Amino acid sequence: MTVAELAPIRGDVYPDDWPMRTARSFNPFITSGSRGWAKYYAEHGDLFMRITNLKRNRIKPDLSDQQHVALPKSETEGLRTSLKIGDILISITADIGIIALVDDELPSPAYINQHVACLRLPSDQVSPKFVAYYLASKEPQRRFVEMTDVGAKTGINLTTVGNLTFPCPPLSEQQAIAEALTDADGVVEGLERLIEKKRRIKQGAMQDLLTAKRRLPGFSGEWVERKLGTLCKVSRGASPRPIASTRWFDNHSSIGWVRISDLPKSGRFLTNTTQRLSPDGIARSRRVPIGSLIMSIAATVGRPAITTIDACIHDGFVVFTDLGIDQLFLFYLLKTMEPQWSLHGQTGSQMNINTGIIELAEVYVPESTDEQHAIAQVFAAIDAEITALEARLQKARAIKEGMMQNLLTGRIRLV
Repeated sequence: MTVAELAPIRGDVYPDDWPMRTARSFNPFITSGSRGWAKYYAEHGDLFMRITNLKRNRIKPDLSDQQHVALPKSETEGLRTSLKIGDILISITADIGIIALVDDELPSPAYINQHVACLRLPSDQVSPKFVAYYLASKEPQRRFVEMTDVGAKTGINLTTVGNLTFPCPPLSEQQAIAEALTDADGVVEGLERLIEKKRRIKQGAMQDLLTAKRRLPGFSGEWVERKLGTLCKVSRGASPRPIASTRWFDNHSSIGWVRISDLPKSGRFLTNTTQRLSPDGIARSRRVPIGSLIMSIAATVGRPAITTIDACIHDGFVVFTDLGIDQLFLFYLLKTMEPQWSLHGQTGSQMNINTGIIELAEVYVPESTDEQHAIAQVFAAIDAEITALEARLQKARAIKEGMMQNLLTGRIRLV
């Protein structure tokens, strides 16, 4: 793909008073980071920005994974690559075209490595935030991704960065658009923080309530140690897995075939499967009715789910039946045990555990099923709050995406 192909097609997409300009036409400062700074890595020091700090769905740098450097005073490269507020950062190798904008929340000084370019535009002529939002929007991102897909693995050079093209409405309009999108980002980020806070609250509650460190009001009975096999029956799915013949599948069937990828990463319900089974396939699998508690025991080990559909499981799963324990309590107990299963996993072509390991696992539980149920309901209530917040977050992201499509193309004008 050539530089010209990377530039957006003008056509009639933009208003007449939105001329197309290249970054180079503003006589910007353009550079990339330095190589060989690994020798300066330190536990504490100045921030060293990498591609991992850039995300496609936001222009705010992601500082959850930080690398620091301690530069000696003799290292003059620090002067060239030191970032300033308003700098636009662009990934230029491998995953090309991820955009970030340096704001006043970024620690200073901060530097970039050789996989990131810095585009510094004159803020009295153009809004860097507007340009960053535009480069992060759908059409420019599609073109960056196409560049990556067609094999530009060695990256793009600084000449290409200088030739990046974007529309230029009047500066006041650029600033108004950037401000509106910043507000939309604020809603999204606020919801993300709230969801993360709720997850931490849930994690803390699980650590306290599932160990009897804290008791719910009204309960004072004994907690006892039990082997899982004494509290329920653990049954493995059918073997072999029904993958050898297409006649075992029927997309019009109401009986799902559960795969590891179908399991929810958060939440507790399995609501759908990507494949469904024919009568032949059902005959070769273990059928689990709606409301069953299942858990993966191969590849992704120890992920539980409660089915909301009629489904079958293969030998990469177990189902828990004949429960002498509250099912929802057991689900959350299994969630806390997820990390420990890999310690017992039998390594082969992939990690796996067997029913014997699960049955012999020791758990600490209240004797009262009423207390078990009450504890589970605390977690379920938090999960319901998180689910509602995630729905709001999805809507907020869709609204922001719509705003970007309309405001950055001039379909909707703010001034």
